[in-house]
Amino acid sequence: MTIAGDDAAGVRIDVLRGTPNEEELAALLAVVTEAYTGEAAEAVADDNTSRTAWSLSQRDLRQPLRRELGWGRYGG
Repeated sequence: MTIAGDDAAGVRIDVLRGTPNEEELAALLAVVTEAYTGEAAEAVADDNTSRTAWSLSQRDLRQPLRRELGWGRYGG
């Protein structure tokens, strides 16, 4: 048994065993919908992001080489 929803994404339920009636399927949808709504309401990202230990320990990028200084230590 497969039930498709009316919205664009559609809801698909595949019953693998047994033969549930319409009331049982409606109860299943109500429970799953409530659980999903509650979980989606709690899954909120924190606005105050703190720096991780990795970002605190990493060094800045190296400055580009200054070609005008030449290869030697004294530039001569």
